[in-house]
Amino acid sequence: MADVVTVESGPLPDAVIDAALPRVTAVLGQTALPRERLDRAPHLKAILNVEGNFFPNIDYTHCFARGIRIACVSPVFAQPVAEYALALTLDLVRGITVGDRAMREGREQYGWRGNVGYSSLFGADVGIIGFGNIARALMPLLAPFRCRVRAFDPWLPAASLREFGAEATDLEAVLTLSRVVIVLAAPTAQNRQFIGATELACLRDGCKLIVLSRADVVDFEALNAEMRRGRIEVATDVFPEEPLPLKDPLRGMTGVLLSSHRAGGLDAALKAIGEMAIDDLSLILRGLPPVRMQSAQPETVAMQRSKPGLMAK
Repeated sequence: MADVVTVESGPLPDAVIDAALPRVTAVLGQTALPRERLDRAPHLKAILNVEGNFFPNIDYTHCFARGIRIACVSPVFAQPVAEYALALTLDLVRGITVGDRAMREGREQYGWRGNVGYSSLFGADVGIIGFGNIARALMPLLAPFRCRVRAFDPWLPAASLREFGAEATDLEAVLTLSRVVIVLAAPTAQNRQFIGATELACLRDGCKLIVLSRADVVDFEALNAEMRRGRIEVATDVFPEEPLPLKDPLRGMTGVLLSSHRAGGLDAALKAIGEMAIDDLSLILRGLPPVRMQSAQPETVAMQRSKPGLMAK
């Protein structure tokens, strides 16, 4: 398909990138591409980011003006993260990890006494914040439980949510009416810590909150304060600082289920990234649009605030 310029491990050195720019057709990876570099790559047709986000290290406006395709592999993580969301939800709703810890410490309660404060996911009110690839993959997993799903996503029309079986509502309704709230919103210029003290105070007593999007959309200081009150239970796969510092108070806090940003990082998903990127690169080189990856959109890509994750390091 192409001559490949690469190194055995780690990111490409700047010297290798700069030497290749005059003849390069496509870039696979998180390479910084400001306008100065783009102007030295007259044959560039595609930038394929092999993480699940669009990073602010590319002059997107210049790429769009030149017709350079930009895409990322976020769809590859939709199913594994949706599956993990369901697993965390069931754990919190049924008290699985809490029950395990109690039994190991000799504090277990048998029968109905061990289920005080817990219930079933069947018929539950579930709220979803952010209705992208993960939420769409999650809806079929929730379907057997016959949940009433309310969703909030200011970037989508109500009909788009209804097509997947969710009821489009505002953020307040999702927070106040749901027994389970799943946060899947990507970070944008409009939503930094938009789930803060005021929003968390709207959650019902006993609410189960699952955080699987970037930590930047949640005010973790306010979240910690809310958990100390013992009103809600939380499961989170993301943190403001990763790795989570050993002395972070979250590590010793009750009422929280901790996960080390591993929801999407399955071996099968990581291997599928290569297949997805090669498939779309083949299409682009034939003059066709990418179909498996998620294309950057001129109206929204500049508003996104993602940064490289631990997998890029």
